[in-house]
Amino acid sequence: MLDTRPAARGARSVPRPTGVERTFAADELIVSKTDPRGVITYANDVFLRVSGYDLDQVLGQPHNLIRHPDMPRAVFKLLWDTLAARQEVFAYIDNLAADGGHYWVLAHVTPSYGADGAVVGYHSNRRRPARSAVERVRPLYQRLLAEERRHPNARAAVEASSRLLGELIAEQAQSYDDWIWSIINDEEH
Repeated sequence: MLDTRPAARGARSVPRPTGVERTFAADELIVSKTDPRGVITYANDVFLRVSGYDLDQVLGQPHNLIRHPDMPRAVFKLLWDTLAARQEVFAYIDNLAADGGHYWVLAHVTPSYGADGAVVGYHSNRRRPARSAVERVRPLYQRLLAEERRHPNARAAVEASSRLLGELIAEQAQSYDDWIWSIINDEEH
């Protein structure tokens, strides 16, 4: 269901989450590319089908077009900080479709480089995660989101939930990468 409140000039309608989960085949990959600011420059047919958007609705839009409001901001801060360090990142993400449905992915995001070695954008491949992986990350994400909601503004929320993310990961693994790979490796068994 689309939000029918009047949009600010140039703003887009934001779908309201319905709680209906979408999925896609285990052998399909959702692929998108962005410029360095995260603006979509390419989306494959699987991206379009699963997200429920047409190509002309996503090209030129920020990739957070599909950001589900129940995704903690700390996860996206970690993603962008990792990419800024010119490293790849893996993350479990719950995305929001155009109709308010949602779909979980295991995202692998990498910087794309130009001939001069400068970052010219980002490339993301997403596959369908195992249900067991989603069940492992969901409680952590719920805790992070609850922490974010305790704070009066986005900056304070991200700082607090990022600290909490670091603490919670340290309880389970040596690093975020170790934690995420332990989940990915469990998926494959």
